[in-house]
Amino acid sequence: MKPVRKSVIFSYNSVLLILIILCTIMTGTLYWLQREENDILQANPQYHFYFIGQNSVDPFWREVRLGVEGAAIDLNVAVEFNSPRFNNPQEELMLLDIAILSEVDGIITHVANGGDFTEFINKAYNNGIPVVTIETDANDSDRSTFVGTNSFLLGKEAARLMIKATNGKANIAVIVSSDLENDAVSENLKLNGFLSTINDYSEMRVVEIFSSQMGILSAEEITQSIIKDYPEVDAVMTTNSVDTLGTAQHIVDQNKVGQIILVGHGDTNNILRYIRNGIIYGTVMSDPYKMGYESLKALVNIKEDNNASTFIDTGVKVITKENLEEFENKIR
Repeated sequence: MKPVRKSVIFSYNSVLLILIILCTIMTGTLYWLQREENDILQANPQYHFYFIGQNSVDPFWREVRLGVEGAAIDLNVAVEFNSPRFNNPQEELMLLDIAILSEVDGIITHVANGGDFTEFINKAYNNGIPVVTIETDANDSDRSTFVGTNSFLLGKEAARLMIKATNGKANIAVIVSSDLENDAVSENLKLNGFLSTINDYSEMRVVEIFSSQMGILSAEEITQSIIKDYPEVDAVMTTNSVDTLGTAQHIVDQNKVGQIILVGHGDTNNILRYIRNGIIYGTVMSDPYKMGYESLKALVNIKEDNNASTFIDTGVKVITKENLEEFENKIR
């Protein structure tokens, strides 16, 4: 019996040793492949830029980052990405200060409401660091270029969608973001663009304007209040993708599909699914990928030619069930 037991122990130890060796080889191989990939993406970059987004959870800013990454590969530059997890102007300012102290070659930054971004942007300029503002602007600063969309036009396009969806007759509730860290100017421009357009239609009226904090639950709670306290409301307009998703979900939960028309914002997978299923009539949005790509391209132009447009308009996208298939084919 003893020899058999030794043989079993020997076999077990041999198998264990082989597994350890294989795991070591696989780990080393994966590390080598990852290192090689990083070396390709970062091999002899021409410039080192710094990107500051509004937050890291909104799908919009994830798409902006993809645009920046695409441009970084095409233009052979390195980009360091930093954003608060949630909207936080003071953290954005801290990151902006870090970028300046790091003496990077250029900065792309969102400009939040509630912080003195002009002071820091001017500080960067005085230190020879060009700054491109993205999505929201600081036009009284020494920034080189603003890359974004005219928010007033976004509101007008949302109104045109609402008019088409309701045949020019609707009682509308509007949900705008009131997050103190969000850009109040941009939100007001969207709202003014919307109101100025529907004012030409006598049978369309805004019953109430609601303010939401960032988060799907907030929009669901507001939609619940609309359904309960404003039974005459048969249409809702939202100004960001998070509120659009929250509102759509509650319309589904309350069996109000077809009774409440929703015009929203964004192109996340769930929003596109809701459009396909007729829960959301349509959405408007800026082009976040293009915004990211063009912002990095502008920085390279500034560094190489000391020249770039002061405003790069990335346009307005409108998505409905009619052009959904075409839109999805373009992003595949």
